[in-house]
Amino acid sequence: MILLVDYGMGNLRSVEKALEAVGAPARVSSSPEDVDRAKLIVVPGVGAFDHAVRELKERKLFDPIRKAAAAGKPYLGLCLGMQLLFARSDEGTEEGWGLLRGNVQRFPHSLKTPHMGWNRVRLATPALERAYGIEGDGRFYFVHSYYVTAHDAADTFGTTDYGFDFTSAVKKGNIMATQFHPEKSQAQGLRFLKAAVKELTR
Repeated sequence: MILLVDYGMGNLRSVEKALEAVGAPARVSSSPEDVDRAKLIVVPGVGAFDHAVRELKERKLFDPIRKAAAAGKPYLGLCLGMQLLFARSDEGTEEGWGLLRGNVQRFPHSLKTPHMGWNRVRLATPALERAYGIEGDGRFYFVHSYYVTAHDAADTFGTTDYGFDFTSAVKKGNIMATQFHPEKSQAQGLRFLKAAVKELTR
């Protein structure tokens, strides 16, 4: 079972439809028991870091997801679901999962925020981009005001230029996450999502 975590924050229906479209139907649930049953945990999210942490804790999902991902269960995070992987965010005072090392910080005031719309995502090699369905200019849809800087360079799976290069995708073992929204990124987003699910569940 693929679990699409419902914690009251996120465009669940569009993510659910995208997973269905790539042959990976998911159960939308806020049950902690489903975290144990899942072969893949998908955590989307739109909104503020602190609010997300509190909602996950209110539903008794925060610790089960952290423990499952730390123990090796595949995890796919989208947008806020990527930022929650880190211990802290400049957006608030709550602690995230701390599964990856790095900072979540606000874009400089010199840049227009939120960073919203289509932008290029670059993976490490052309072969890797082909494997994840990135064609042409490799543009995906973003909407966020805070960005990740991964402390371990090996954890950065994709980068994007918005005045400077920032980490737009991370991957470490059983964990993968994107700052962009593959479910809103049309055909290229679906290709990326299909490859990500295949990689995490093989």
